[in-house]
Amino acid sequence: QVQLVESGGGSAQPGGSLRLSCSASLRITSIYAMGWYRQAPGKQRELVATTTLGGSTDYADSVNGRFTISRDNAQNTVYLQMNNLKAEDTAAYYCNARPSRFVMRDIWGQGTQVTVSS
Repeated sequence: QVQLVESGGGSAQPGGSLRLSCSASLRITSIYAMGWYRQAPGKQRELVATTTLGGSTDYADSVNGRFTISRDNAQNTVYLQMNNLKAEDTAAYYCNARPSRFVMRDIWGQGTQVTVSS
């Protein structure tokens, strides 16, 4: 079973930046897709960004152009660089791993809180 540990959450002002990290317990080159989701109070969990072994990426419209997902294969870590933060980015952010393209099994991290306010 893949284990995921997130870090990097915290508080930022509007227009500021944060970088989230997700460390996996095995080589991320053996995982089909990894990504970030978020859930704000009273809202459903939504996709923020995802990346596959083939290098494709997908972003929510609300973060496209502001957030960037990347990976460090040597460190088995996926990052989410968040720039130009807005108050509406406030949420709990969760790392996700889907080990197989053909088996719908998802692994989730414990979450890290991001709060954007003045």
